[in-house]
Amino acid sequence: MMAKNKRHLTRQEEFDILKLILDKFLWLGVLIMGYGMWRLITLSQDFWYGLAIMLGGAVLMLVFMVILVREYHFMKN
Repeated sequence: MMAKNKRHLTRQEEFDILKLILDKFLWLGVLIMGYGMWRLITLSQDFWYGLAIMLGGAVLMLVFMVILVREYHFMKN
C-alpha cells in the first residue's frame, strides 16, 4: 500500500482562502444591514426591529473584520 503525499498549503495560501471565506460573511453582513434598512424605510411601525437587524449586521461585519485583521497580523510575524 502506497502512502499518499499530501500537499500542505503555505501561510499565504491559507490566508487567501480565509479572505475568500470571510468576504462571503462580510457580504452577508451587508445584506442583513440592507434588509434592516429596508424594514426601517418601508415599515415605519417596526422601527426598533429594523434598527436591531441593522445593528446585528454591523456586529457581524465587525466581528469578522477583527478576525481578518488578527489573522493578517499573525501572517506578518
